[in-house]
Amino acid sequence: MRIYEGSPRKDYEEVLRSVGAYLDDKGMREIVFLETDVSFIIQGLVIEGTSVGWGDSLGQARKETLQLADDDVGTFMDEALAGRGAPKDSVPDRYESALRVIGRYVDEQQPRDVFFFEQEGAYVLRLLRLDQTGIRHELVEFTKDDVAEMIARAPALRRGSQAPASRR
Repeated sequence: MRIYEGSPRKDYEEVLRSVGAYLDDKGMREIVFLETDVSFIIQGLVIEGTSVGWGDSLGQARKETLQLADDDVGTFMDEALAGRGAPKDSVPDRYESALRVIGRYVDEQQPRDVFFFEQEGAYVLRLLRLDQTGIRHELVEFTKDDVAEMIARAPALRRGSQAPASRR
């Protein structure tokens, strides 16, 4: 989507936070996130048929792929903004917080495009950079503990009382 090149969405922190809230609502897990020239493509596992009774099956995982255009992202951002401060349903906040802090990191780096995948709460990002020496990819890993620490520091960072998160 080339978020810094002509797209009205210039803030990965807010974009990923809103997309994360949508993914939380869908119950998606173990995501892969890819930015294209015109959209974001997200693939993940959705668990269907979950039951909590003794001896019941845990459900089946099926892979689902989403293609989110800029208008979709705008809708998610509007919905997320409208829902802030309201009590949450029973849907746990997993991706909304994690993707928000990852988005903040991405904003600090301002790459040409972004690809990442998540596995059990840890994230591996591939950022494409263009500079005077040419095109290069940078790999960044955030462990589950790194993400938890970044989430814990987020309120202080929003107040501007701490330096930006460092790259691992």
